[in-house]
Amino acid sequence: MVPAIILFAVAYILMMIFDNHRPWIAMGAAVAFIVTGLLPLGDVAASVDLNVLLMMAGTMGLVSLFFESRMPALLADLVMERVSSVQMAVVALALFAGVISAFMDNVATVLMVAPVAMEICKKLDTNPIPFIIAIAVSSNLQGAATLVGDTTAIMLGSAQGMSFTDFFWYHGKPGMFFIVELGALLSAMILFVLFRGAKGRIPKVTQRTEVTDFVPTILLVGSIVLLIVASFIPVKPDVTNGLICCGMLLIGIIHNFIRNRSLDAIVKPLRSIDLMTIGLLLGLFLMIGGIKAQGVIDAAANLLARVGGGNVFLLYTIIVWASVLISAFIDNIPYVATMIPVIASMSATLGIDPTVLYFGLLSGATLGGNCTPIGASANITGISILENVGYDVKNKDFLRIGIPFTLAAIIPAYVLIWLLFGV
Repeated sequence: MVPAIILFAVAYILMMIFDNHRPWIAMGAAVAFIVTGLLPLGDVAASVDLNVLLMMAGTMGLVSLFFESRMPALLADLVMERVSSVQMAVVALALFAGVISAFMDNVATVLMVAPVAMEICKKLDTNPIPFIIAIAVSSNLQGAATLVGDTTAIMLGSAQGMSFTDFFWYHGKPGMFFIVELGALLSAMILFVLFRGAKGRIPKVTQRTEVTDFVPTILLVGSIVLLIVASFIPVKPDVTNGLICCGMLLIGIIHNFIRNRSLDAIVKPLRSIDLMTIGLLLGLFLMIGGIKAQGVIDAAANLLARVGGGNVFLLYTIIVWASVLISAFIDNIPYVATMIPVIASMSATLGIDPTVLYFGLLSGATLGGNCTPIGASANITGISILENVGYDVKNKDFLRIGIPFTLAAIIPAYVLIWLLFGV
């Protein structure tokens, strides 16, 4: 057990220090687990969640086609036609980014909406930093609202065997979607207060963006509909959701090729699939499989159970707020990937339903990333966009928005999850 803990800890520390090389570190550690026998060859396939990897790949490719169609820009134009001040523009763009982020990757959402915010700020001669930060944190928040909104939600849904509709209504009770939306409304009020001094007028859009192709939008919506339909099928392959997303991407690529008649029409969507993220997840799955095979997961679960003294509320509280704190400084993907099997083992030991602990983990880890500039990939992406055009983002600029936004979202989620699933 000790060698597995050391290897896992070293890999984790290296991923925190050398964040640009996390996929290579994770894959290297995974190979080390296999070569040393800490992860038996017979357990390799079972350690990899292929459904998650396929869903990620398919969604990334679909988002690329969706972005090229210019539909996101048109949607942003429609939003901007209905606001009158800078204050309302910030809130509207943040909410708009949140709605999109509930159904696609957070980073992709920031990349879609940020250019609209930058253009508005350019016309108004207004500092874009608060706009981009608000868009990033709102994207992170809404990523936990649906099964396909964020990698952490996908992983949790797969581990818990949850369907798309389970995020809306679970075991006869409101699911994560409504819990997240409550936080979204309260955090939107926080943004409204924070930007109360921004009363400048917004010029109306003179010409709406023209969508070049409606098929990617149809395919993206279609994939969501199929995920919903598949959730009602009681017996289906474990990779059903992944096959749906990849199947819709394949249709999109074929359509794109017929429409453009070029090899680039095939290569570009495939190139948009972030192999580094896929590699990171694959490495993490294998690393976790290794420590699980060596009994580390069960030992950690027993330790956590002893710390909580078997008190579910205390365990829930520890998981939520520890997740907020940890995710404020490190990426939530490896953290959630590690904690899911810990919670499963601990719940089995205590003989309790793990739902409240799983939802506490998802909410804490997702929202905790909004506390600091480095807590989530969407935050890093937004700051990178600003720095590329010459803006220097200070920590205080982010903390001024991120901390109150996080507290406004996590406190009601913490209370509501316990009232719904813990009592």
